[in-house]
Amino acid sequence: MKQNVFLRIKTFLLYASFIGIILVSLFSCKSKPAEPAEEDVPAADAQTPVTVTTIGQDALTDYTDLNARSVYLLKSFVKANINGYLRQVNVQPGKYVSRGQLLFSLQTKEARSIGNSINVLDSTFHFSGLGRIKATQSGFISELNHQQGDYVQDGEQLAVITDKSSFVFLMQLPYEMRAEVKEHQPVDLTLPDGEKLRGEVTLSMPTVDTLSQTQGIVVRVKAANNIPENLIAKARIVKSSSQHAQSLPKSAILSNETQTEFYVMKLINPTTAVKIPVKKGIETNDRIEILSPRFAAEDKIVVTGNYSLPDTAKVKIVQP
Repeated sequence: MKQNVFLRIKTFLLYASFIGIILVSLFSCKSKPAEPAEEDVPAADAQTPVTVTTIGQDALTDYTDLNARSVYLLKSFVKANINGYLRQVNVQPGKYVSRGQLLFSLQTKEARSIGNSINVLDSTFHFSGLGRIKATQSGFISELNHQQGDYVQDGEQLAVITDKSSFVFLMQLPYEMRAEVKEHQPVDLTLPDGEKLRGEVTLSMPTVDTLSQTQGIVVRVKAANNIPENLIAKARIVKSSSQHAQSLPKSAILSNETQTEFYVMKLINPTTAVKIPVKKGIETNDRIEILSPRFAAEDKIVVTGNYSLPDTAKVKIVQP
């Protein structure tokens, strides 16, 4: 009897211990703080890496490049003054001749046939039948039409002399740009071999090319060397300039899709950039003038990494 009671007590104690362990485990689980779900953890704000620059004060010039052709505006045509044979030719193509220099000597057909027979019969007659043609101006022989021994008619062209003093460059200016070129305006010319010349606008031709709708502008230059005719040079005319323009690199200027509005991204603190509308001025190969607003020297403007940045964007400045 006592053994049965002892076994029952022992069994009860085992059950009680087991239940106690379960209760302690449940209590421990409930007492632990609940961990937040992974999606409930707030993420840090994303920052776009950018590089920045400051406003510059530069001398900017806006210019236009056009073509200019070398020409001699004045040419003298040497013509025969009698019918006859060219007995003497003292010129060569490309040779420089002076005013009053003897160019050609002609002999009439009658004088060539009769010879000195008349002078033998009458020594006081002094018949020669020769005609002399001299240069009426100085210049280069650009064209020679006859050679010694040729028979020519009175008034027939023998040669062409180009007047050296009439040498100019004829710049082809689009008619819509006529307001940008004034008389006495300087023009920089660059020849195909790299030689640079300084020219000046003297006058405008009274005609316009039908196809290209360009007007010839006469640019007079002082060249140390003789320049051949029909040489094509690059002419540069200044449209506008500013000696102290506030400017930024081209990459710092952004625009809308239609390129009618322009803006920059300016830092208002080390991590925030905002849109600032700007008005452009002179544009060069790498910089753009900012007409408005006026920026301070210490203002930082985003120059790379600014594409598609929204207003009030979070950024991180990195070294270029």
